[in-house]
Amino acid sequence: MSAQPLMVDPSAGQTPAPRRLAVRRLSLTRFRNYASATLEVDGPAVVLAGPNGAGKTNLLEAVSFLAPGRGLRRARLSEVDRVVPGDASPPTAATAWAVAARIEGKLGATAIGTGRDPEAEGERRLVRIDGVPAKSQAVLADHVTVSWLTPAMDRLFMDGASGRRRFLDRLVFAFDPEHSTRVNGYEHAWRERNRLIRDGVRDSAWYAALEETLAATGVAVAAARAALVARLNRVCAATAEPFPAASLALDGTVDRWLQEAPALDVEDRLRATLAAGRRPSGAGMGSPEAEGPHRSDLAVRHVPKDMPAERCSTGEQKALLVGIVLAHARLQAVDEGAAPILLLDEVAAHLDDRRRAALFEAVLALGGQAWLTGTDRGVFAPIADRAQIVEVTDGRLAPAGTIGFRGETSNG
Repeated sequence: MSAQPLMVDPSAGQTPAPRRLAVRRLSLTRFRNYASATLEVDGPAVVLAGPNGAGKTNLLEAVSFLAPGRGLRRARLSEVDRVVPGDASPPTAATAWAVAARIEGKLGATAIGTGRDPEAEGERRLVRIDGVPAKSQAVLADHVTVSWLTPAMDRLFMDGASGRRRFLDRLVFAFDPEHSTRVNGYEHAWRERNRLIRDGVRDSAWYAALEETLAATGVAVAAARAALVARLNRVCAATAEPFPAASLALDGTVDRWLQEAPALDVEDRLRATLAAGRRPSGAGMGSPEAEGPHRSDLAVRHVPKDMPAERCSTGEQKALLVGIVLAHARLQAVDEGAAPILLLDEVAAHLDDRRRAALFEAVLALGGQAWLTGTDRGVFAPIADRAQIVEVTDGRLAPAGTIGFRGETSNG
């Protein structure tokens, strides 16, 4: 089966083939269950095969730290330090983890190093680009974009709205690195305002300053989400079978206001609403009086069935989620001329053979690099001749080639 793109942005027209963002060499030190490990990478796809608990997801997490953020597990930096069985000692400088990589990035071949700062008392991450210390991890976005699907996301449509907001914000962040700063600033201002309410502070000037920040930043966050949802809907509408087309919508008071009025008018309305809600009963971000983008939800529908995602079967939900992630990757390829590095952890779960084969072809058609994990090597048979197969066993890596690949199942 030849690799054909399953989705395009209808507004983009003809675009040149994207560059390939790829990891060429990955080295881990004191990372999760790895004392040290190095992997030379060649090709568009890496399959990490091995039993549960061997360290496959840990490798994906290491790659995710090549981009800004907290990685695919959203872990505290000290939680990533290698834990020796039976050793309950707290993290120290001697246990600080590090990841080094040689990549083909947006700006060409680059060496990236990152890890927990062994000298810092708190949670501080260090980043080096070609051996030079970076001012912040935000610079990583200039070199590489990483996107992922994990088993924890399988319940995205069933669990609470906070997880869907985080999912959408991560998608927005890939196009707008300042979005994360706005979201963090908004949440910080909320906490400060709630503290004033909780402490019974009556100084209106303090509230006004925070509410000015909340109004301006909150509307910017909501507008950025809405802009990406509109673009994703255009791409998702062109999604080809066997992945169902998805329709996305933002469900929140501020989101509805933005559909009815200019952003500046919405800022004024939100600012007035906040000023009217300065009372203890409205102190929590989840209270009815606390309007803002922190209360928004991402609603997804299965277009062919005209059914909310949460009412679809497990397999249909997984197919919808895969389609959205691939649509987002396609948008990045169009916008930046480079598809993201995709990390697909146990992605074959809940997908039938037809959808699984279509997913593999769609991923390769993006023109980027994909890292996939699984306990059953046989499910990757459709791309066995195009993937680098790596056996993962108890924090050790070994090339597996393709001998005995088809139909072989690992234990665990």
